[in-house]
Amino acid sequence: MPKILPATGGDVVEIILADHRWFEEALRELRDVTSDREAVLADLATVLIAHAEAEESKVYPTLRRKDAIDAEEVEHSEHEHDEGNEALLELMEVDDTASEEFSSKLHELSEALSHHLDEEERDVLNPARTDVSEQVRRNLGDSFAEERARLIESGCGDIANVRKIVKS
Repeated sequence: MPKILPATGGDVVEIILADHRWFEEALRELRDVTSDREAVLADLATVLIAHAEAEESKVYPTLRRKDAIDAEEVEHSEHEHDEGNEALLELMEVDDTASEEFSSKLHELSEALSHHLDEEERDVLNPARTDVSEQVRRNLGDSFAEERARLIESGCGDIANVRKIVKS
């Protein structure tokens, strides 16, 4: 399992892309019946929640102010985060990681997450690369990394917190 990488700052686009590749690796690991699925899922939940919450509080508002993305793109991305969080919670609530139900719920999470990563990379990160200065991306990367680290430290992937986020 890839270790949870502490994002330390830099270009926000590169930090987000590194998280996206980490998510893909975690999903591959969850599909492997010989892996420690409970541990992998706990790490995935923590990083996924921290990543999405930091994007919504730091990245999207800044990119919107800089006219790199519009309100509709922000709303769409946030809606996809909500769908991903719901799929994550459903997977976390499965008791038996060797069950067909776990496999089915993992497939649903994988589909939702893959769809979101693809769209975000095309519709949010590409405009961030072309429409926002390198200095703004670096400042935003520092802000995103700091918030992401704070959330990870707070235990944001705990099932009680995921339930609270899904219900809000």
